[in-house]
Amino acid sequence: MTDDDPLGRAEDSTLVVRAADGDVPSFAVLARRHGPLMRVYAEQMLGSNVESDDVVQESFLTGWRRLSDLDTPAHFRPWMMQIVTRKAIDRLRRRRHHDDIDGYERPADPAQSPERIVEARLQLDAMWAALDRLPADQRRCWLLRETAGYSYQEISEALELPVSTVRGLLARARQFLLREMEAWR
Repeated sequence: MTDDDPLGRAEDSTLVVRAADGDVPSFAVLARRHGPLMRVYAEQMLGSNVESDDVVQESFLTGWRRLSDLDTPAHFRPWMMQIVTRKAIDRLRRRRHHDDIDGYERPADPAQSPERIVEARLQLDAMWAALDRLPADQRRCWLLRETAGYSYQEISEALELPVSTVRGLLARARQFLLREMEAWR
C-alpha cells in the first residue's frame, strides 16, 4: 500500500462500512492499523507473544464475522479492544485450570539471578490475584488505562460508561491495588 492509497488515508468509520459490505481490503487496512496495539495489549495481559498473536487473530476473525453488530463504525477500535479483552481473559481462565508450569517456563537469562526471577514471578502472580479480586468494571477500566493506554474518554466509550464513573472506578481500583501490593514495595 502506498502513501497515496485512498484506503490507507480513510477514516475507520469509512473502512468499517466498506468492510461490513464485504470489502476485504478495507478490513485488512483496519487490521494493519489497529493490530499492533491489540497485540501489545494482549501480550501485556497474557505475558506471552505466541498467545497474544493467537488472541489478536481470533479477535479479528470474530470482528470480521460480527462487523454488522457494530452500531457506531467510528468506535471500531474500542469495540475490537473489548473483543481482545474477552478473548485474553478467556485464555487466562483456561490457563488457570490447565496450566503445566514446566511447559511454559523459559530458561533463565544468565544475567538474572534465579531469586530475582522467582521474586518477579511471585509479584506478578500477586498482581494478577489482586486484579482477579477487583470487581469486573474496575478491572476492565484499570487494564484499558494501564496496559492499553486508553484515555478516560476512550474507556468511557469502550465500556459505555460515563467518564465520571470511569474516573471513580479507576480511583477505587488503584486504591485497592496499592493496598494489596503494599508488601511488594
